[in-house]
Amino acid sequence: MDTIVTRFPPSPTGYLHIGGARTALFNWLYARKTKGKFILRIEDTDAARSTKESVDAILESLEWLGIDWDEGPYFQTQRYPIYDEYIKKLVESGSAYYCSCTPDEVNTMREAARARGLKPMYNGNCRKKNLKKGDNTVVRLKTPDTGVTIVKDIVKGDTAFQNSEIDDFIIQRSDGSAMYNLAVVVDDLTMGVNTIIRGDDHLINTPKQMLIYKALGADMPVFGHVPMVLGADKSRLSKRHGAMSVGEYQKMGFLPDAMINYLVRLGWSHGDQEFFERDDLIEKFDLKHLGRSASMFDMDKLIALNSKHIQNKSPEKLAKHLLFHLKTLGINAQNDTFTCKVIKTLQPRSKTLVEMAKAAVFYYQDEVKFDEKAANKFLKPDNISVLQKSADYIERLEIYTQETLEDVFKKIMTETNLKFGKIAQPLRVAITGTTVSPGIFEMLLALGKDKIILRIKSAIELIQDKA
Repeated sequence: MDTIVTRFPPSPTGYLHIGGARTALFNWLYARKTKGKFILRIEDTDAARSTKESVDAILESLEWLGIDWDEGPYFQTQRYPIYDEYIKKLVESGSAYYCSCTPDEVNTMREAARARGLKPMYNGNCRKKNLKKGDNTVVRLKTPDTGVTIVKDIVKGDTAFQNSEIDDFIIQRSDGSAMYNLAVVVDDLTMGVNTIIRGDDHLINTPKQMLIYKALGADMPVFGHVPMVLGADKSRLSKRHGAMSVGEYQKMGFLPDAMINYLVRLGWSHGDQEFFERDDLIEKFDLKHLGRSASMFDMDKLIALNSKHIQNKSPEKLAKHLLFHLKTLGINAQNDTFTCKVIKTLQPRSKTLVEMAKAAVFYYQDEVKFDEKAANKFLKPDNISVLQKSADYIERLEIYTQETLEDVFKKIMTETNLKFGKIAQPLRVAITGTTVSPGIFEMLLALGKDKIILRIKSAIELIQDKA
């Protein structure tokens, strides 16, 4: 069997969005599953709308998602000589011809066809004129007048297009630039692409591209057109549904593996399994389980998956992702043992990395910033004794573990006749500045003995200054 070669060909006229990212993912997964090749091609022939900023954003988004490529990125604007060569072949073989009809003349032909109740089309006026290339000539493909072109689609099944409804379409403009359908076919041929998975909005182009393949005497690739992603209300996905650029999801605190997991489930299934690690997906992905129905984007499901991926990852693997979000909060943390301890305390209750980063801030502060309401309620004179005992007994510990800390608080509970909550809550506020934090013992262990003692003593001083 030939090596599977897939491709992802974004147009750099904006950022990479959910639909495009899913298309890239399907092609990438199939190439990785089959030990094939995945090619990245930038279709930048729309000079007016293509920007370097968009190219950079697309590349950054793919890299963040972990979708790597074996060849490329190729740029269509650098391949014009190759397109010219293939257009010349088509003309010389009689499969294409020069046309001098003006746009106004073509519009007149279309209106005449419409008036007769026919599909508005170019009528083949120059097909038999054997014109030579001129200043205002275009090149048209000579399409069949009869028969059907059947798209054999691995997702949708067979779709038949009447050749009589496909006019002799332009493959080269009068300025010499190649049209989209010609450029795509030539690119896929010369790059050896044999499997094309793309959105079903491209299905209308497929019969034209198939006619170009036939005119060139080339083997047909495998086509698979996947349905669009819709919003929860079944309308076209838009920003109000969550159709933001991939880069925005990174800023919102989603893990790339969670995004990959969620995207693949928008149109592919493996039984009832919802949670997938990356290697698991590569092993199980196939084309026969791509769905025929449109998928609904659900932000709540994405958040739930993200939470599960956060809980499932080791602190060491999460650290590099968390540092990005800590930095946006002005914290220059390190990927070290301390950060891993911090993550371990926050994993069970973090749905996003943004939540985790905000909850982690107190760990990295030199001075605790107190919530006024929390401080007024728990940092008051009658709690000085409990705080002082906590600092004194912790300071005397030679072995600093959860077991020895538990012994400390049992001792304080006995001496003060207070329940654990009455001791833990003032201590929590003294250490974190708020009433909400990870478990008290997890937090004490993560911060370390010296920092804990300093923070308790600072809280006592605060109470005394206010008294």
